[in-house]
Amino acid sequence: MTKRKMYLKMILSSFIRRKSRMFVALLAVVIGATIMSGLITIYFDIPRQLGKEFRSYGANFVCLPNEGKITQQDYDKLKTLIKDKNVVGIAPYRYETTKINQKPYILAGTDMDGAKKNSPFWYIEGQWVKNGDEDNVMVGKEIAKTLGLSIGDKIKVEGVKHGKSAVASSVSDSAQKSKEKNTGDDFYEASLTVKGIVTTGGKEESFIFLNLEKLNKIVEDDTKIDSIECSIESNHVELEKLAKDINKQIPNMIGSTVKRVTQSQDTVLSKLTALILLVNVVILILTIISVSTTMIAMIAERKKEIGLKKALGAHNKEIIMDFIGESVLLGLVGGFIGVILGFEFAQRVSLSVFGRTITFQYLLIPVIMLVSVLVTTIGSMIPVRKAIEIDPAIVLKGE
Repeated sequence: MTKRKMYLKMILSSFIRRKSRMFVALLAVVIGATIMSGLITIYFDIPRQLGKEFRSYGANFVCLPNEGKITQQDYDKLKTLIKDKNVVGIAPYRYETTKINQKPYILAGTDMDGAKKNSPFWYIEGQWVKNGDEDNVMVGKEIAKTLGLSIGDKIKVEGVKHGKSAVASSVSDSAQKSKEKNTGDDFYEASLTVKGIVTTGGKEESFIFLNLEKLNKIVEDDTKIDSIECSIESNHVELEKLAKDINKQIPNMIGSTVKRVTQSQDTVLSKLTALILLVNVVILILTIISVSTTMIAMIAERKKEIGLKKALGAHNKEIIMDFIGESVLLGLVGGFIGVILGFEFAQRVSLSVFGRTITFQYLLIPVIMLVSVLVTTIGSMIPVRKAIEIDPAIVLKGE
């Protein structure tokens, strides 16, 4: 039998003979590794989870025109620039004034599918208008209440060509009134159906939402965008960098973050990071203490064994290597079990808090096992020092 095999056999036999003590130490390492790996797994997944949660509060990035309005070409450049980002939704907005029963209102043309992805918090009575569904609109709750509109009602929109002010009337207007409003050939007329009523508690309740292409037809003009809202899964630093890139590459566009959303996300993330760091430090300290006390108790039981080894010619280095070997084996086994249990712990936390699953971080296996080995080794330092101080003459007296 080689020296290495003999060394491993001694360590394993020590585990077996003192399984109750080793089980206590192993349990401490497993618990520490489980909590530590679980929290680290959650920490690495928190930005993605928080990003998804904060996306439900609306867009976190907006683009405004530097002067005039944003053109279709500028919009296409923006989409190309952010195509590699984690874009949840992008929605351009064009606003045009209209009149309904001689009162002013705002037509808001947008990409309806993008607006839906950007604003999942909108409550829609009825249905969302889809892209390509040009004959239907969604009206804000305030407008619906003022005009007495409900799902399925129709409004007649009369838009002046070449970007002139649009005029809209309810279908109930008399033919004479409609004729008085539409003198000349410069007016575009369309009948639209209310498909949804928008409730947000904000300015959206005073808009009439329709497809951007339809609004362009109403005013008979090219695409001229007033603002672009984007929802991107990214942190504040990355969004600021994106804003600089947009300002540099698209001169007629100014990109900026929605600070109330991005800063709130970063604040929550920084506090959670500090909390996870604090908990991990506490867990490491408690694990070291637990391993150390267990090893001290084991050394107290093995005084005669250690004394006999020294009496037979064993050096302090060999005594140290015996205990370090036991500590390393303890850390490897406890760390591996802790990684598996930690992932299950993190999965349950993620499902209960965010309602989403997380991905297993394979890099955690060697990292947690290494940390566990370091913890058990550090925890063994004081017991090992006591072991090498044992005097064979004293412990073997009378034997």
